[in-house]
Amino acid sequence: MGSRVRNIIIPIACLLSLAAFGQGTEKVTNALKAVSEGLVGYIGVAAQDLNTGKQVFLNGDDSFPMASTYKIAIAVTLLDKVESGELDLTDMIEVQDDEWVLSDIIASNFIHQGVSLSLANILEVMITHSDNTATNVALRLAGGPAAVNEHMERKGIEGMHIDRTTSDYSRDFYGQEPGRENMAEAIKNLSANPGLSNDPQPEFEADAKDKSTPRAMLNLLSLIYKGEAMNDENTAFLLGIMSRTVTGAKRLRGLLPAHTPVAHKTGTLGGISNDVGFITLPEGHSFAIVVFTRGSDTPLADRDRAIAEVSRTLYDYFLLMPE
Repeated sequence: MGSRVRNIIIPIACLLSLAAFGQGTEKVTNALKAVSEGLVGYIGVAAQDLNTGKQVFLNGDDSFPMASTYKIAIAVTLLDKVESGELDLTDMIEVQDDEWVLSDIIASNFIHQGVSLSLANILEVMITHSDNTATNVALRLAGGPAAVNEHMERKGIEGMHIDRTTSDYSRDFYGQEPGRENMAEAIKNLSANPGLSNDPQPEFEADAKDKSTPRAMLNLLSLIYKGEAMNDENTAFLLGIMSRTVTGAKRLRGLLPAHTPVAHKTGTLGGISNDVGFITLPEGHSFAIVVFTRGSDTPLADRDRAIAEVSRTLYDYFLLMPE
C-alpha cells in the first residue's frame, strides 16, 4: 500500500487500532514485529512520548551498530565545547588532508587543498548529508572517541560507545585508505562496485565497536529534547539541523502524513539501516524514536519500508493513546 493511499484511509484505521492497541505496550510491540517482518534482518526499536513519558521497546536492550547515527553523540559533545566557550560556531575550521573520506559534500565538491568551513557548517553537513569528512573534523574537535564516550557517561548514557573515526570505517568496511590524495581511487572503486555500501558484512557487524542499544540512544534523544544535554540555544541549533536532514526520506518520514515535522539522523552501512530522531504529532507535542537494524540482506527499499512502517505504527499509537 503506497503512503498516499495509507494517509487517506488512516482515520478509519486509527479508530480500529485504538481498540487493538489496548492500554499496555505488548500489542504495539507485536505490531512492530509484524510490520517489519521479512523486510529486515533483526530490528530494535525504542520510543518515548516526550509529553507523558510513555515508552515502547522492541529488543531495546540489544546491541546494534550505530553507523552514522553516532554523529548525534559527536554533535552533542562538540556543542558542549561551544557552550563552555572553548569553540564558537563561527570559528573557521580547516579540513586536514588526512581527514578526507568519501562524503557527499566536502570530498565530492572540493578537490583542492585549503578547504575551511565554519564549525556551524561542519555540523550542518555532518548531520543533514551525513558527510563523513565533516565527521572526521568534528570528532577531532570534540577530542576523539574517548572524549565523546566520557561526555556520554557524564550525561548518564549507558549502553553506547564510540570507537572509530570515519577514516577507520573507510579502512575497516571499504578497505580504502582515507586522505585527499586517495579520493579519486576511492570513487573509482565504489563506482566499480556500487552495491558495496549496502552489501552485508557479517564480520564487520559482529565487531563490538561503535554499538548502542536502542534504549541508550533513546535516553540521549530525551536529554536533547528536554534541554538537559545542552543549553537552550545549542539545543535549538541541533534540532534545527536535524530537521533539515536530507538522507533517508523514505525511513521515518516515509509513511507519515504530509508535512509532519521530523528531526532525525540516519545511518546506513552494509546490512545496517538506522534512523533516529523526533516526530511531532498534530497537537504539537513530540515523541522520540530509535529504529536500529542489522543483518539485513533485503533490498534497501525493504529496509526503508520497515523503518517507515515502525514509524507510522508508533505515530498512530502515541496519537491515539496519549495517556
